[in-house]
Amino acid sequence: MKEKLLNLLACPSCGGDILLAYASKYEEKEIIEAVLTCRKCDREYKVVRGVPRFAALDKIEQNKADTAENFGWQWTHFTQEDTKYAEQLLDWLQPVKENFFKDKIVLEGGCGKGRHTSLAANWGAKEVIGIDLSAAVETAFQATKDLPNVHIVQADIYKLPFKRAFDYTFSIGVLHHTPDPKKAFLSLASKVKKGGHISAWIYGAENNEWITNYVSPMREKFTSRLSQPTLYQLSKLPTFGVFLATKLIYKPANAIAKPLADKLFYNDYLYYISRFGWREQHNIVFDHLVAPTAFYISKAEFEDWWREINAQEMQIIWHNQNSWCGFGKII
Repeated sequence: MKEKLLNLLACPSCGGDILLAYASKYEEKEIIEAVLTCRKCDREYKVVRGVPRFAALDKIEQNKADTAENFGWQWTHFTQEDTKYAEQLLDWLQPVKENFFKDKIVLEGGCGKGRHTSLAANWGAKEVIGIDLSAAVETAFQATKDLPNVHIVQADIYKLPFKRAFDYTFSIGVLHHTPDPKKAFLSLASKVKKGGHISAWIYGAENNEWITNYVSPMREKFTSRLSQPTLYQLSKLPTFGVFLATKLIYKPANAIAKPLADKLFYNDYLYYISRFGWREQHNIVFDHLVAPTAFYISKAEFEDWWREINAQEMQIIWHNQNSWCGFGKII
């Protein structure tokens, strides 16, 4: 934890300022082991292995803990990097471009292994905070600790330990895995100061009926209950089918005969992921099978979220005909 993070922190219980009570271990400019305290209510929070801990999995609701555990395992094992991550992030954040991050204080809701946190930092953000409830914060911290404008925090998205001080907050593929996606969205929006912006990418209900009717029941009743190492191995089987289809059918078909390719099942998405290699496609398949909770949200429902925060300059964009990108300004 970098000491300047204290300027943005607030007690998730009472909203009071967070102070550094004492630190027992430093590594260069990072506080590795410490105790933080709330000026107002005297609650204490620990910094462990460089990460401020405002949530403990043994003290939260079971469905949150199960989701955090499954995704935490994922992001401590799928630690690969890909040169296409920047392009992919901007696809999810559209209409946002790289220069939008310049000099902004940014909050990422659900940082996973920290790949998007790093990109935001390298695109010129003044400060970037990535939060996650899971053990993924360990991987994210190691991946970003050398970046002077990045901070990783373990926190519950419903009880964010921050002041309303952010110019921009975004969440990619996280809200739909929470017990109440709209509530999580509103929590993130509450930390954006007036005139700031928020982006979110979520699974769409439209065009995903085959997933909600067939894949989701299998995921809920079977695959999400397997041990993560077991699922890791079993998920290689469907990944093999997806990999062959994207590389041998969807990619060449879209290059040679786009009008015909558009008639293929789920063409936009499968062609989109054909750019990735085996490791990343395995991650994608595993991701769809590991989550205990996943919601598929209609455009109408998603629009309601933005109306509730009175967002201006709102844009809702259909992505790969299976998901929604949202962007708006807080007033």
